[in-house]
Amino acid sequence: MSEKLLIFQKSYDLALWLYPTINRIPKSHRLVLGRHLEELLLRFLTSIIKANKTRDKERLEIQKHLSDTLDCLRILIRLSKDLRFISISQYTQTIIRLNEIGKMLYGWIASTKS
Repeated sequence: MSEKLLIFQKSYDLALWLYPTINRIPKSHRLVLGRHLEELLLRFLTSIIKANKTRDKERLEIQKHLSDTLDCLRILIRLSKDLRFISISQYTQTIIRLNEIGKMLYGWIASTKS
């Protein structure tokens, strides 16, 4: 079950931690930036579940899509920091979590390839 995957749990925890932060983005930017961050987080979680239920070639394609989504999350979090919508400490904590998830994802991709 996907809920037992450590990458799923870490990603779920990130989403729980990040949602209140997204809600503090100024209203004029929340509809675009905040919504896009939320959509990426949800897409990432649902893609982990889908990848876990598939095999080999299809799983690898989903995992590559997960990698792209993770990169997009990193960029939008950085943009949020640069626009001062999130603090440096929130940015640092988020990037630490994203990097940890990234390492798990790349390990998962490597095990799928072999």
